[in-house]
This record gives sequence, structure tokens and C-alpha cells, in this order.
Amino acid sequence: MAFPQRLIDGYSAFAAGRLQREQNRFRELAERGQSPQIMVIGCCDSRVSPEVIFDAGPGELFVVRNVANIVPPYAPDARAHGVSAALEFGIGALRIKHIVVLGHAHCGGVKAYAEDAEPLSPGDFIGNWMKLMAPAAAKTPRGDLSAAEYLIRLEQANVANSLANLLTFPRLANSVENGELATHGAYFGVATGDLSVLDRASGEFRPIPRK
Repeated sequence: MAFPQRLIDGYSAFAAGRLQREQNRFRELAERGQSPQIMVIGCCDSRVSPEVIFDAGPGELFVVRNVANIVPPYAPDARAHGVSAALEFGIGALRIKHIVVLGHAHCGGVKAYAEDAEPLSPGDFIGNWMKLMAPAAAKTPRGDLSAAEYLIRLEQANVANSLANLLTFPRLANSVENGELATHGAYFGVATGDLSVLDRASGEFRPIPRK
């Protein structure tokens, strides 16, 4: 199959527009390297692009995306750990100042976990990955909540659980304790475009006012 025409058209528009406006910035980034202050751990859902949501320019955000914006606990072993490697690079090499875990509404991974969906493959990579949500689910009783309300609670609890897992990384926890690094939770409403930020004191997500 040929390279997607949509991407060719998109690149053409980029090259004729934004690249022309930001060419000097790209050259500077190429020569000096990147130095973003903010790392965003988001979901790979195509509707939730951190660069779009935060109107970020080239070099501003260090972004890691995976199914359901999960941060696994610190687990040093011989296996491959994509999120952990990115955290190590962000903290150790880039010296980032903020880490934002960005959750979102209508998350397919969270819904699959909540509904105990059938595996998509014999290896069930998604199912095994989503087991990392178990602590969040344990703290989120269904009670009398509707299915939609429960999913929102679980999506937000998943963000809080990922924030807790961040602090299991010794170097990261030490940077937070020393005031060199801050972690934050955020939640994006796909349908509404609303952004909420986790208030640590209350445990609630507070909406960011629009100007």
C-alpha cells in the first residue's frame, strides 16, 4: 500500500504554512537540542493530542503516549519499559520541571477494563497492560453510579493512580521532595473540550476557566 495521501497532504500544508513561520525555531532546536520544561504522559487515543490541547509549539512538550495514559510502578529488571525509559530520559537528561498525567473522557482502555472486555489477541497485550489499573478500580466503588458516571470516576482515578506510581521512581520522588520537579493530573473532555486539573487537597478535578 502507498504512503497515506492524507499525510502527504498534511505535510504539504505544514511545509507551506507553519514550517515557514517557525523555520528558525526548528533550526535552533536542531542545533541546540531540545530543552522542554514539561513532560506530558497521555493516552494514544487519536482524539487527545497534548500538542493540540495545549497549543504547543515545537520543542515545548516532551510527550509519551500509551493506552489509557498509564504510568507503571518502578520495576527495574531486564525487560523493556517504554514509559519508565522516557521518565528516566526526561528527568536525567532533559531536567524537566513538570510532569502532567493527562487522562480523558471516553477512554477505550478504561472502558474495556471496566467491562472486562474480551481479549483482542491471544497475547492480550491490552488486557495485561490494563491490569495496572487494578489499584484505581479498587478505590472506585460503583455504588449507585450510572455507567457513564462510573467511567468518568474510573478515568480520573486512573490519573491519580499514575501520579502515585510516579513517586515509586526513586530519582523522581527525590526531585519532587527537593522542589525540583512537580507532578500534576489533568482530565480532558473530548466532547466538550473542557480541561480539569487535579486539586491535591480535595482530590477533585477542578475546571480551568476559559478566557
